[in-house]
Order: sequence, then structure tokens, then C-alpha cells
Amino acid sequence: MTTFSDLKLGPKVLRAIEETGYETPTPIQAQAIPAALEGRDILGIAQTGTGKTASFTLPMISLLARGRAKARMPRSLVLAPTRELAAQVAANFDTYAKHVKLTKALLIGGVSFKEQDQLIDKGVDVLIATPGRLLDHFERGKLLLTDVKIMVVDEADRMLDMGFIPDIERIFSLVPFTRQTLFFSATMAAEIERITNTFLSNPHRVEVARQATASESIDQFVVPFEPSRRDRAASEKRAALRAVLDGEGDKLTNGIIFCNRKIDVDAVSKSLKKHGYDAAPIHGDLDQSQRTATLDQFRAGDLKILVASDVAARGLDVPSVSHVFNFDVPSHAEDYVHRIGRTGRAGRDGKAITICSTADERNLEDVEALLEKTIPRMALPGKTPVPSADTAPAADAPEADAEAPKPRARRTRSRAKPATDEAAPATTAETAPSEAPAPQAAPEVEAVDADHDTPRVETTEREPRSRGRGGRSSRKPAEDSQATAPVRDDTRRDDTRRDDRGRGKPVVGMGDHMPTFIEKSFEERMTG
Repeated sequence: MTTFSDLKLGPKVLRAIEETGYETPTPIQAQAIPAALEGRDILGIAQTGTGKTASFTLPMISLLARGRAKARMPRSLVLAPTRELAAQVAANFDTYAKHVKLTKALLIGGVSFKEQDQLIDKGVDVLIATPGRLLDHFERGKLLLTDVKIMVVDEADRMLDMGFIPDIERIFSLVPFTRQTLFFSATMAAEIERITNTFLSNPHRVEVARQATASESIDQFVVPFEPSRRDRAASEKRAALRAVLDGEGDKLTNGIIFCNRKIDVDAVSKSLKKHGYDAAPIHGDLDQSQRTATLDQFRAGDLKILVASDVAARGLDVPSVSHVFNFDVPSHAEDYVHRIGRTGRAGRDGKAITICSTADERNLEDVEALLEKTIPRMALPGKTPVPSADTAPAADAPEADAEAPKPRARRTRSRAKPATDEAAPATTAETAPSEAPAPQAAPEVEAVDADHDTPRVETTEREPRSRGRGGRSSRKPAEDSQATAPVRDDTRRDDTRRDDRGRGKPVVGMGDHMPTFIEKSFEERMTG
């Protein structure tokens, strides 16, 4: 079995490692440290929580133990994508270099330039920075990078994915070509690896696990979630999160809840605190002092639940995180690996639970395709929030049903009045709307229907017009009931009368030009 003493590290570094309690290096440390001590470029790929930070801090301390830095000219440079990750690297240097006289400076946003300038002016052996703040100091003329001998890019895929490519290319143009370059990352896509080939010279590739894999010590679960209504999706999802937290019970010693958006981080944090949970938010829009204070409380155990955006997914080094909750499925599948990598670190067991709504199913498919396995599903503990949401629309239903019969009752009463004046069962339904005041009106219309077939059809179609004319059409068929032609003329007069509102032209229709087969069908029907 390999030990740290077999890796040819300096005696003072080994002493610091022994004081921390570590005896056996992780696989990536065992392969990367010897190659780095030989001065080779390193391309390290390993899942989160396997000790990548120590893989480059330990050899850097041993290599930089001899020599002294000049003012404004650091001897080594470590680039990190986020402030939290840069602070984590600085903490590792403090731990492993406490017996070595090395100076360091941390250049991150949210901190005064004056304090950072004072450290650089004294000369630092190790400069840890985010790309933006580093270039700010360089453009102000406070920093020179011509003496950098070792350059490290931590979380290289995240650096390139976050849009730092122009800054990275410029920084590499400012450091000497003969520097030693170390790239470490949890994932390394093909297009990202192609870009890194321009920065590394014949690198020693170290890959201790399949790309984008999660630790086997992490139990992963997915809780399917479907809101009852779209306007209640956000509140019901927060209720589902609380149900998941309550379902873990005493197993939840501390946990991190990840959200895709900063606005959701604030909303979830406020909701949890409102319901009595010990929670606090952390995201990029908060002041650095507030972010640092929140992380310190979480590391010290004074804060139980940390609600974070992806800014904290790769910058937290809290070995004892028991749970990770994904309030949203990350839009990038690689981020899922980094999120759940906050638990199950250093060989400990961990649990990761993801709430997946119907809108996140495609992102979940990408995550499972990246992991090359199906994540087990878990039922939502205590489905109280869902029935309460579902019953809300049902409570409104009786009110709607109570109001619905009222207009139907009014329509029934209005139709019942003509029904009392019945003359013939077949014609009452057609002639009732005519509102004839005398009972004799129904027989007149019935006589027209009995003698002539065409007026019967026209009377039915023109009934609304007859009401508007004060019943004139009901008297006219009785006068023209001696012959078929006058009745058809009356039909044309009805059409003309209807068109008199326009220009008085007769309506062009079937009229006298009715096909014989239609007349024949009416005659057969009337005589049969």
C-alpha cells in the first residue's frame, strides 16, 4: 500500500500531512504527485471529493520550499472559477505549508484592493486568484506574471464553461512559456480537452475514475413531482421539499439545497425559515462578507441547511455534509456530479435527493445518460401538500354547480308558457315562438302546412322574422291557400320584405327554380 512517504515529498510537508491525520493518499494523489514533482504537466480527471486540491498543493509546496519571491512577481499562480473555491485552495495551503516559510495572497472579488496590493508588494510565493480580479490587478500595474514557474487551473471544465476562455488565454500569454501547467477537473468533455491541449505540453494524464461519475458512497434518489395547478407549482414544490426534509428525520445532520436560479435560492431560504427550519442562502449576488460568514457558520455546525446556487457546488469543502438536495435538476448534467459531490466525501456515506418536476424530465434524462444508470425513484414522504392543493379546486365546484341550474330553470319556465296553448302536437313546437295571442293562430298555420309543402319549410325558417313583423306572415298564408303559385309569391315577398332593409332587391334562391326532384319528395311526403 502506497503512503505519503513513498511520494518523495519534503519532510516538512510530510510532517504537516501527518498532523492532519492523513496516512494514505487517494488514487489521484498517488499518480499525480510524483509526476508533478518531476516537473511534468498534469491533466488530472477525477470525481469530486477525491483529493484533487492536495494533488497540486502538496507538490507545489515541496517545489517552492527553496527560493524567495520578488515584489509584485509571484512564483506560482492558481486560478479558480469562484471565490469559494479559491478560498478553499488558500485554506489547503495554510494547512500543508505551516512548517514551510511560504507567503501567499488571495485575490478575489468583494475584498479591498488596498489590502491585496500590500500583500503583492511584499512578494508572494503562491498567488491564488479568480481570473477577473487577477486581470484587474495586472491592468492597474500592480502585478507582474513573468516569474511564474508553476501554474494551476483548478476545475478546468468549469473555468472554460463559465466563459473564462478569453481571460484564460490572456493570462497564459502573460506567464512564461516554460512554466509547468497543471489542469485538474472532475469532468473533461472532448471539446474542452481539445482546448487544454493548447495550454499543456505532453501532459501526464491521470484519470482515476470514469469521467462524470459520482462516488459509490452516495445514495441517489429522485422524487417525482407534479403540481396540481400551474399557478401553485412553486409553493407546492417548496412544500414537497419540506416533506422530503422531514422524511429524513434525525439522519439529516446538515445539508445543502441547490437551486438553478438565484431568485429561487432566496425564495426557498425564506420559505424554510418561515416554517422553522435553520437555513440561510448563498449565491453570487450576496456580499463577500455575508457569503464568508454563512459558510463559516455552516462549517462550524451553527447552520443546519445551506441553500445555494451552483456558485457553491465546487467551492465547499465540508467533509461531514450528510445530505444534498436538488430543488431543481441542473440544466447541465455535469453540474449534478459536482452538486452531489458535496456529500459522501473522504469515504463517508452520503445521500442525494433530487426533486424532478415534469419540466425537468429532459434534464434528468441527460443526467442519467451521463451517469450511464437510472437513478432510483422515491415516493414523496407524507403527501399532505398535494391533496390539499388538489382539493382546493374541488371546493369551488359546488358553488359553480349551485349557480348552474338557475339559468336553466328560467329557460324552462319561459318555454312552459306557450306549452299550455296546444292545438296540435306536431306544430306547437314550431309555432309557439310566434307569440300569437289568439288560439286560432295555430290552426291557420296548420292549414298552410296541410295544403302546401313549400310554405311549411319557409314558415319554419322565417319564424323569427314573422315575430319581428307583428305576425303579418301568419295571416298571409291563409289568404293565399287556394293555389300553389300565390304561396310561392308570398314566399318571395317575405324574402323581399326581409331584403327591403337593403336595396329592395329580391333574394336569389331556389324560389321558382326549385328542382323537380325536391318538389316530388315533398309531394310524396304530404300525400303519403
